[in-house]
Parts: sequence; structure tokens; C-alpha cells
Amino acid sequence: MLELRCGELFDGCDGVVRGATQDEVLGQAAAHAAEAHGVTEVDAETRAALVGATREV
Repeated sequence: MLELRCGELFDGCDGVVRGATQDEVLGQAAAHAAEAHGVTEVDAETRAALVGATREV
């Protein structure tokens, strides 16, 4: 299981997404970022930051 804690990228955010694959986590993270932070596009730099903040749990 993989986990991404949004607070590692957006200070003060307590959002957490989990998934079985990196693609699943990234999809959930993109949906969360749009809803909670108004981020509508995930560019290569942001994707790299998301991947770097994802942990095995």
C-alpha cells in the first residue's frame, strides 16, 4: 500500500490518499489537489514532487 500525505507538499493540509499503485495514488492526489487547493493541472515538476512524497505503508 502506498500513501501520500498532502501536508508534505501543502503546508497545513491534513489530506491523505492511499492506493495499491503509484498511478492510483497520483489520480487520487490530483483529485484532492483540485478540490482542496484549486490545482487543476499536474505538470511534470508537480508529478515528480508527488512521486517523491509517496511512501510505502
